[in-house]
Amino acid sequence: MDETKIYNTEEFKNALITDVIKEVASILAEKGYNPINQIVGYLMSGDPGYISSYKDARKKISKLNRTEVLNVLVSEFID
Repeated sequence: MDETKIYNTEEFKNALITDVIKEVASILAEKGYNPINQIVGYLMSGDPGYISSYKDARKKISKLNRTEVLNVLVSEFID
């Protein structure tokens, strides 16, 4: 008999945020930028100009809630 699987939507959201941040960091590094400086600048200011539009990096990170991104990053660091 098949059992119902319960998924934690918070885990999915956190995994999505982590994947997007890693992808954007990789794109920024490929373009020659320091991804840490650029992402921190964006998260602190909200100015999307910190993120290159190369390979849609700006569009990808802009879809995320900045507070939720910070929440995931700090949680990952503390855990």
